[in-house]
Amino acid sequence: MIGLLAAAPALPLDEAGKYVAGAYIVFVLLLVVYVGIMAAKVQRIERELRELANFAEQGSPGTPGREAEDVPGDVKAQPVAVSDRNLTPSEAATDLPDRVGGSPDE
Repeated sequence: MIGLLAAAPALPLDEAGKYVAGAYIVFVLLLVVYVGIMAAKVQRIERELRELANFAEQGSPGTPGREAEDVPGDVKAQPVAVSDRNLTPSEAATDLPDRVGGSPDE
């Protein structure tokens, strides 16, 4: 029985067997190409992350988003009045009282 299994080919040698083998070869090649593309993409993302990490670590005093580090600790944030923010056209058309500081009559 073992001799019969060892003598039998893995794929049949008729016409269909050649197409099945060809399909497997094409599938494996596509799989290798896909893995190669994904590996290149991962390398590119890792390189960009390293560059961003280096940029964030180095930083400079004029870098946007770093202004909070230059503010002394005893300075408190001031509330923003309604007039200091961007108004929608409907808000700009109406005379709403200043909600932070009270009514405009004060």
